[in-house]
Amino acid sequence: MNTSKTQTTEPVLLADAFASRERPVLTGRTGAVSAADPFAAAAAQEILTAGGSAVDAMVAAQAVLAVVAPDACGLGGDMLCLIREPDGNVLALNGTGAAPAKLTKVATDGGAGITVPGMVAAWDVALERHGRLSFSRVLEPAIRIARLGMRMPASLARAAQTHRPRLERYGAGQWGLLAAQVGDLVIQNELAMTLDRIGKEGLGGFYRGECAAATAAAVQAQGGALSIGDLASHQTIVADPIAVTFRGARLMVQPPISQGVLLAMAAQALSDLGDVPGDRLDHAAIELTEASFAYRDHIAEGDRLLKKKLTLDLDKAGHRGGPRAYLHTAGVSVADRHGCVVSSLVSVFDDFGSGVLVPECGFVLNNRAGGFTRAPNDAAPGKRPVHTLAPAMLETARGAIALSTPGADGQVQTLLQVLSGLMIEGIDLATAIGRPRWRSENGLLLVEQSHPRQDLLAELGHKVTPMRDGDMRAGAVTAAGSIDGAPIACGDWRRHTWAGIV
Repeated sequence: MNTSKTQTTEPVLLADAFASRERPVLTGRTGAVSAADPFAAAAAQEILTAGGSAVDAMVAAQAVLAVVAPDACGLGGDMLCLIREPDGNVLALNGTGAAPAKLTKVATDGGAGITVPGMVAAWDVALERHGRLSFSRVLEPAIRIARLGMRMPASLARAAQTHRPRLERYGAGQWGLLAAQVGDLVIQNELAMTLDRIGKEGLGGFYRGECAAATAAAVQAQGGALSIGDLASHQTIVADPIAVTFRGARLMVQPPISQGVLLAMAAQALSDLGDVPGDRLDHAAIELTEASFAYRDHIAEGDRLLKKKLTLDLDKAGHRGGPRAYLHTAGVSVADRHGCVVSSLVSVFDDFGSGVLVPECGFVLNNRAGGFTRAPNDAAPGKRPVHTLAPAMLETARGAIALSTPGADGQVQTLLQVLSGLMIEGIDLATAIGRPRWRSENGLLLVEQSHPRQDLLAELGHKVTPMRDGDMRAGAVTAAGSIDGAPIACGDWRRHTWAGIV
């Protein structure tokens, strides 16, 4: 990969804008998008303006994220999405991959951490069903950025330096991204060529031929078992979402193998509590979240888990723990004028996934095999691990709202807080997204420092640990929808999240 360096003319003015306040709800005519990065939002706007559907715009934005945020997502990772069709029917696409057929061991990084990348195949299925433009047209914005270059953002530069040792260990030592400083122009020719090949050849450009051979070779060189056959036999799963009633609205989440059912469990239980005192809502949501995570390894049971009764004491923390610490992933939510609404997440799991680079193709591979735990979520050949990606869709009397956020186990928690604000507390979407959050993690309760109820939460027995407002662990919501017939979007002020309309 070629990387050139250009000094900025006014370096003092280029402060890191990561997590700076604050975002309004926007209303469009043709469409609306909220995405994890401004370049991704711009790509979706371009495609919507060109006559593309919400699905076209989603894929365009995700492809750009693969270029500008390789620490969070990429062609070597996965995608899950909910698609609300114009007639109101909702589909759940599972663009995750299985463990290799000859799996013998799993790891959290390196070759043994890799499952079949599922994002590109999910793109193909989504575009075949709901696309209005060609695959190549949809990928044009991403190809353009990869070829012409992007300025290295501070957050990506920090992540690259933090993970440099493991990236070098797994074959990425010559990756041009590692040599770039903040503000440098980063050109990714190999990735541009791979995206161009996918646009022209579709599935075959990624799961067969030169790209598949290079991917399998990179994995096997680092001790993994992924083969050309595993890639060629991959299938995207299309299913119905899991749905629950939440204060008069219909909340839809991904079916297994997504953890989305944990959100459905907690939301259903919170709704069923009835009139909870306002100063106990956060506490109730924390307790129900922790209760739901006791069932994480049993996600395969799907909507049968909705029959499990989640318990809590409204006056005392139960200290059940459950949620773990992971950070990355990137969201895209889009709505178009026809009433199509999509909620999606893309990810390589940990920062830069497995750390294994496919140098000929310009992307790193996931470490999703690290999501295997104990039975029934134990590792096995051809099996998909429980997946943290949990996009959601809320169908109200006024229309549908797509919601997604990064944050692994934090996704369920962030979305539950937004849903509570909308449907229980009656606050507007921008306020529900922008207000301070908490996050249960490894037995602690992390609370953004401006949260008004952290003292009360401590009095109820929670192990409150203040975190900076805008801390990555608080997530970064992308919201878009069709409300009263108009496409709307709202971005979180956290991270680089952005929204746009056309």
